Amino acid sequence: MIQSAVAVQPVVRPKILPVYVGVLIAFHALVPLAFVPYFFTWWGIPILLIGNAVFGSIGINLGYHRLLTHRSLQVPGWLEKIFVVCGICSLEGPPLKWVATHRMHHQTSDEEGDPHSPVDHFYWGHMGWIYTEDKRFKGFGPYEKYVPDLLTDRFMRWLHKKNRWAKIYLAHLAAILVGAFVIGWAVTGELEDAVQITAQAFAWGIVVRTVYVWHITWLVNSASHRWGYRNYETSDRSRNNWVVAALTNGEGWHNNHHAAPRSAAHGHRWWEIDLTYTFIRMLEVVGLAKQVVPIKVAGYKSKDAEKAA
Repeated sequence: MIQSAVAVQPVVRPKILPVYVGVLIAFHALVPLAFVPYFFTWWGIPILLIGNAVFGSIGINLGYHRLLTHRSLQVPGWLEKIFVVCGICSLEGPPLKWVATHRMHHQTSDEEGDPHSPVDHFYWGHMGWIYTEDKRFKGFGPYEKYVPDLLTDRFMRWLHKKNRWAKIYLAHLAAILVGAFVIGWAVTGELEDAVQITAQAFAWGIVVRTVYVWHITWLVNSASHRWGYRNYETSDRSRNNWVVAALTNGEGWHNNHHAAPRSAAHGHRWWEIDLTYTFIRMLEVVGLAKQVVPIKVAGYKSKDAEKAA
């Protein structure tokens, strides 16, 4: 038998991270619990929306993204720490890794090296990259390269060491459950009712809220790089997606963001509502935000560029 001179190369598949997979499966498996009669409550919906505003919009959009990653504004150190802790409570990883990953994304957007481009596969850009190993993060090199500014911050280093950020998430979970139990007992005066209210708070205030914030955040990486319109002819495939913008309180105006990454405002047209930026403006009015970076778009042109800028 004549053997082929060309060796067959083995298929190299990304290494699955068991802890990440376990957490993802556990939270998604618990979501249906919220619709079981014992756990279901109509006040769970406003709790979900409030949780998204605090931990998603303020924690991730403002704290992790516009503040830490792009330095679109400056706030007092104590307030920055609060925003970062809110971001941690969305269980999207330590701030150092989140910021490093996002800066990688901007450097190589939709090209080789982009950590989560959905160009080849929507699922990969949405969540496949979350639970697979990125060998670039095996050492400390990516942090030294992409987040040298944050490495000088003692609080950021403290959070990263010994996975203290994860312990903060667990502490916030415990605080919500204890608070729900105390409120439930104070309002109803019945132990059984207090326990049920605590269970409902777990289902809606922890599980559903965490999973909801996960997916709307990931939609910015996936849907907003595939569907929508473009104000600017950027070199990547970023799009302005109004559905994602509505769900994330402004992050879905993604083409605008890639055209002007440091700008605090992601909505560039009057009707591109950006509630995260509205909150930034409120902070600026009361003196808690300074050096808010205005919209500055350079090097990108389209038929609507002048109207959008």
